[in-house]
Amino acid sequence: MTTAPETLPSDPDELRALLLAERLRHAAELTAARSSAEEEIARLRQIIRELQRHRFGRRAERLDPDQLALALEDLEQTLAAKEAEPAGSAAAKPSPSAPRRRVNRGNLPADLPREEILIDVADKSCPCCGGT
Repeated sequence: MTTAPETLPSDPDELRALLLAERLRHAAELTAARSSAEEEIARLRQIIRELQRHRFGRRAERLDPDQLALALEDLEQTLAAKEAEPAGSAAAKPSPSAPRRRVNRGNLPADLPREEILIDVADKSCPCCGGT
């Protein structure tokens, strides 16, 4: 929070209280950001453990691919719900990695002249198999 110098109180005790409140607010923001980052790290580590167990685990411990897909879908839905809460007012932007649609320009007009050119090959046998 930035305050214009004209609006700051002249009393040192009030200035200290204002500074303390600002520090507490900033510390709370940092704590919230850190906890959300730690949750994300824990979620990603769990996914890595599950994938490693699926890839390198013993036969008896292997996961059913459908079951792993369900678990990953649940995690993705939870993550999407968390992301949608603070960004609800943001406008949806198309994904930059989305493939572009190909434009169909149609067939060539029928009135264009068409020429068929046949080129005769000098060597009519295959050098590899000797066939024609």
